[in-house]
This record gives sequence, structure tokens and C-alpha cells, in this order.
Amino acid sequence: MPVPLSARLFLLLPLLAGCTVTHKPIDPTYDLARAKVIPGITVLLQDSIGLIRGKRVGVIANQTSIDERRRNLVDLLSTDSRAREASVRLVAVFAPEHGIRGTEDRTDLPDYVDPRTGVRIYSLYRATTTAPPDSVVRQLDAIVFDLQDVGTRTWTYVGAMVYAMRSAARHGKPFIVLDRPNPLTGFYSEGPMLDSALANADTALPGRPARAYALHPMPLRHGLTMGEMALYYNQELAIGADLHVVPMRGWSRDLWFDRTDLPWVKPSPAIVSLQSALLYPSLVAFERTRLSVGRGTDAPFQRFGAPWMKVREVLDLLAQRPIRGIRFEAETFVPNAPTDGKYGGVRVPGIRMWITNRNQVQPSRIGANVLWALARTSPDSLRIDSLGFDLRFGDSDMRRALVSGTEDPDVLLDRELASVFEFRDRARPHFLYR
Repeated sequence: MPVPLSARLFLLLPLLAGCTVTHKPIDPTYDLARAKVIPGITVLLQDSIGLIRGKRVGVIANQTSIDERRRNLVDLLSTDSRAREASVRLVAVFAPEHGIRGTEDRTDLPDYVDPRTGVRIYSLYRATTTAPPDSVVRQLDAIVFDLQDVGTRTWTYVGAMVYAMRSAARHGKPFIVLDRPNPLTGFYSEGPMLDSALANADTALPGRPARAYALHPMPLRHGLTMGEMALYYNQELAIGADLHVVPMRGWSRDLWFDRTDLPWVKPSPAIVSLQSALLYPSLVAFERTRLSVGRGTDAPFQRFGAPWMKVREVLDLLAQRPIRGIRFEAETFVPNAPTDGKYGGVRVPGIRMWITNRNQVQPSRIGANVLWALARTSPDSLRIDSLGFDLRFGDSDMRRALVSGTEDPDVLLDRELASVFEFRDRARPHFLYR
């Protein structure tokens, strides 16, 4: 089978999008690029403290808001000598989905007072992601945002940032983003674009829930850092925030997270490793089906299965597809107290995905081919929540074509290339790194 256009162009996308390409060896366990990266939190304290000098500050933070020595932003602003000398006063902490420690996998997280600092922690995750309360924002002089992104459009921390930027703009407060690496590099943008008919970047309103995971038309894998997305959204959504991005030092677009010398902290309970982060966009939409994506196991988003899945038939179909950088193997797994409620304590027939060359992996191609194969082998068992799936996958027409089997998955993805290139062109003016 000839290699489709999307596969051939994928590795050329950074070059076509105007980025500098570093040639890497084929060995998937090694990347030539490596650097000692200094995150925005450290840069703020070292030479940008003037942004918050003498200010009453609220921070949007969680367990990922750490420096290269694993010191958390909340603690640093409360105890660091540079913050004290600058008369910085931490008066509020806002926690996103999964809570301040990143351990919660439920809605309606409560507010409470941090026993160590005495500062009140306000939850930004109720029935959905919300903006900081106006009553609290009015008491602040600035909002500092420091959360780790995972490089995928469906990440609700980005929604929390957009809603908070809008709140800061409405109240005339500076909004400061402490930048962090895109763990999947800034080289690649790929996958279905979110249909504009599905997108909703508005903050939650009565009778209209927010869609923090489906904000704006962009590819499933976007290739931006959190700071670059702040700049992009501030312009594209005409937010008008007094935005200040504190860039990292030493990061370049070719760096995978494990080449930065920064400590890995799980950004959410199910993103347990860089491997799970890379494969997360391939399976996230299947959360809205009867397929288990490995929640409740040691490798979520690296495996999938269901009691009804015809493993051998699915493997045979996937073996016929030109899916690069990944190997599929049959396995049985048992979810233990899975937070999605799927098949807890049941021996599940499944498939494990092993990354053989991460520079070739296209998560959207994997997801599209898995959907195509499952629809061909178990059309009545998958039971797709169509809207929920589309909000994450991005394109209802593509989903219907894959389920019906009327078109080749790679041909469908090829049609997205022009839109992905257009997105990259719009985003390039906001690039902070080469």
C-alpha cells in the first residue's frame, strides 16, 4: 500500500510552516536535541519580578506549577526571598480541573483554605471549567497563570486560561503567563481541525455550558506552548487582555519534554508519562464510547479494549494500514477502579500501543484508523456519543465517514492538511521560540 500524502508530509510540516528543522537519528530512544530549560516561573523570579512587585497577586496553579528544583509557585510566592523583597502578596489561588494537587478526577471541586499558606484556594472546576469569581478578581492587582499543557486541543487548562484572561481584561488587571514546554515538541501540528460549528470559547453562562476542551478551530495536536496560545487567543478572540508572557530560557521547538532536564509531573491523573501524553489525542475521543482507553491501569491512553472487541480482527485491519512510529500488540488488561466506570475488575481483551519512533507518530492517524477498524468489526457495540466524540475528535463529517467505511482514513486526514497549514501560518507570528 502506498504511503499516503499526510504521512509523507507530516515530517515536512515544520519546514513548510517556517520552523527550523533539526535532522534526528532514526533510533527512537534518542533525540539529538537536548537543552537545560529554565521555565517561566524561574525567569519571573530572576529578572521579571517587576511584573508583580508590590502587587496583590492571584495565581492559577496546580502540581505542575514548579521550577526546575520542584518548588511550587504557591510556595515560592509565599516564602522566596525575592518575592518578599519585592513585597509580593499572594492573596488567592485558583485551581483548575483535577484540583490544586492534580489528583481529583471528578466535578464540583470545593474551595478551601490552604493550611500551609493560609491562602484560600478557589476551584475553577464545578460542573464545568469556570472563570475566577469577579468578587475575587476585583481584589487583585494581577493574575499569574502557570499550568502545564499537553499539546492537545482538548486540554481544559487552556480553557481556564482563556476564561481568566477574559476576566482580567474586563477588570483591567494584568495577566501574566509563565511559559512551559509543549511536551510533544513545537514541531508538529496535525489532525482534524475543530469544526467552527462545534467550537465555543465563551465562558459558561446560564443555560449555555462552557466548552473548555473545544474552544476554537485548531488542529488536534497544535504545536504551541501555553504562552504562545495565550498570545494567539488574545488576538484571535479579541480578548484585549493586558497580557505578559514570561518565556522560558533554552527551549526550542524540536525538544521533547524528556530532553529539557525539567522534572516530569503528571499533569492529570491519567497522563502518567510522556508516552501517555503523546498517545492521549489518539484515544481521547473514545472516552465518549464504550471502549476503555486504559483508565484504571498503569498505562492509560497507551492501550484500549472492551469485552466485545474482536482483537484479532482489529489487529489484522490495523496491520494493513500505513501507520508509522507505532506497534500494536494484543494484550488483556484489568482496570482497577477506573474513573470512567468502564469494566472495573473485568479482564478486558485489548490492544497495547508501543511507540517505536515518536518523531513519526501521528496520533490523529492512529485514532482515525482505530475508529475505522472498530466500526468495521463491531459496528453495534461501540455506541458513540456523537456530540461528545465530535467535540474531542473535531469533525462530525469525518467521524461519520470513518464509521460508515465509505472513505479511507488517510484520505480523510489528507484533506485537513491545508487547514492545518493555514492554522500554523496564523499562529506563527506568536511563536516565541525557534
